[in-house]
Amino acid sequence: MMPPSFGAIPSQDGVRFSVWAPQPRQIELVLHDGRAAGTHPLARNDEGAHDTWVRGAAAGDRYGYALDGAPPLPDPASRFQPDGVHGPSQIVDPCGFTWHDQRWRTRSTLDLIVYELHVGTFTSAGTFASARERLPYLRDLGVTAIELMPVADFAGNRNWGYDGVALFAPSRAYGTPDDLRRLVDGAHAHGLSVILDVVYNHLGPEGAYLPRFSASYFTDRHHTPWGQAIDLDGPHSASVRRFIVDNACHWVREYHVDGLRLDATHALIDDSPKHIVQEIAESVRAEAGRHILVHAEDHRNLAEMIEDPAVGGWGLDGVWADDFHHVVRSMVAGDRHGYYADFAGHSRELATIIEDGWLYSGEHSAHMDKPRGTPPVRVPMHRFVVCVQNHDQVGNRAMGDRLHATIPPETWRAVSVLLLTAPMTPLLFMGQEWAASTPFQYFTDLSPDLGKLVTEGRRREFAQFPEFSDPETWQRIPDPQAERTFADSRLRWEETSGEHHARCLALYRALLALRLEHQALRASDRTAGCAVSPDDETIVVRRSENGGIFWIAARFCTPGNVNLADASFALGEEIGDARLELVLDTEHAEFAEAPLPIGVADAIVHFHRPGAVILRQR
Repeated sequence: MMPPSFGAIPSQDGVRFSVWAPQPRQIELVLHDGRAAGTHPLARNDEGAHDTWVRGAAAGDRYGYALDGAPPLPDPASRFQPDGVHGPSQIVDPCGFTWHDQRWRTRSTLDLIVYELHVGTFTSAGTFASARERLPYLRDLGVTAIELMPVADFAGNRNWGYDGVALFAPSRAYGTPDDLRRLVDGAHAHGLSVILDVVYNHLGPEGAYLPRFSASYFTDRHHTPWGQAIDLDGPHSASVRRFIVDNACHWVREYHVDGLRLDATHALIDDSPKHIVQEIAESVRAEAGRHILVHAEDHRNLAEMIEDPAVGGWGLDGVWADDFHHVVRSMVAGDRHGYYADFAGHSRELATIIEDGWLYSGEHSAHMDKPRGTPPVRVPMHRFVVCVQNHDQVGNRAMGDRLHATIPPETWRAVSVLLLTAPMTPLLFMGQEWAASTPFQYFTDLSPDLGKLVTEGRRREFAQFPEFSDPETWQRIPDPQAERTFADSRLRWEETSGEHHARCLALYRALLALRLEHQALRASDRTAGCAVSPDDETIVVRRSENGGIFWIAARFCTPGNVNLADASFALGEEIGDARLELVLDTEHAEFAEAPLPIGVADAIVHFHRPGAVILRQR
């Protein structure tokens, strides 16, 4: 393993301190307590990095850096901020934790089923420790990986995590660094991989002391939706890139995470010969000595990102392929604003996505007013991460309402079947498996003046929507700063035993069990799927692997019939005289209240209302 480049790193009977700060003339380490308490000078090298080794300093000591005689600031690479992002940093010894995952091996990427969760709202306590208590539930549900929304420390006690400023420090709102290690260690003991969401495209608006150490972290040459871009390709970019790569490697090295989800990579603007995203992927895998999953959130539909390096790709394991979500939402909920304007919302678009991976492969986007995407003809299907809900698609709605709260339950069941039988990698958002009644709203805990601006900006953001065009209706939009907004977003686990929620949970458990039991229903390493749309609201998907053949028929809006023989003919995979065995239907009494049975006879599927069936060809 490569030694860390930044931070306070215990070694032998002391601690090495290292920080990059080319602008200040002098930096002093201020140790607030411990055997080495006092002020210690740091030596500077030609690149503007300052370091020293202090005998007697130890884990638990608190410290800061004084720049040119000013009051001490927290370490930009602090491993823990016990008093918050404005307080002193604390030395942490990662080697003091005893791991039990020596025999842990991540499952195949074809088995990957991701469960995204926000630590603060996943449980009533909102901590790493309480999330650990739910691991047996997640194992039994049938997911194979948990994806933690960002945990890097932020201002205040509640935040989505995308306003992180202490990028190396797990938020003290959730617990200690060892609490996070226990969560990861426990996940591995239950057969679950851990993916961590990380943010490198911007810093939060409060407590970001990194620019005080060096203004060279940012550049005016590029701009992002959050202002100045991180400088990844300028004169001082080598140290900036080292800071980012070191951070990514530290989560793998010090916390044993199995993967990273890189936030908004389209905002990581980099004209270097090797893009920072590719460098991160290569570096974390080299650091771990094992395969580390790297997923990207990126709306550009760039096949290069998820193509193999052998053909010039970046070698990422996956990208959030939002076209799937947007078509589903447009079709079943009627959304037409913003980027939804690019989607007609019919099942022909869904069939294209399941066959290709995404809808836009270079076509003109009216919303973006330019072409979007590149053809993914060399990309295995499992590298497309798809969902019908995630934190963004729920939380960035004005009221934070979930999809299942706005459509009929029978339509939700049909949508769920399609998601969990598609040849891509599925992602669930916490609580969707039981159709949780709680919203997931946007919440912050910033200083009053800054918080007021966030509240006002949030409400202005939705003024373009007809239902909020009147300023008086803005008051209905939850205030991000209000503690109630955060509290309302917490899952209510007692719901899982309620009749409606229990039926939905039973469906998800059944679907996930089928996906893991049958290789033909898992994510595919082929470069194309097999689907057809008999009409605007029906889709038929054929899944096959190692002799197993399954047909999935789903209807989303109204009653109707589906002729599987015709669909198979259109796909060039005719059923002929084969027998079709019913494996699952969404109108089974276990899944549906007052069920209206789905009829299957002579390859004709009759839907009395929206629903889905899974059939096995014998």
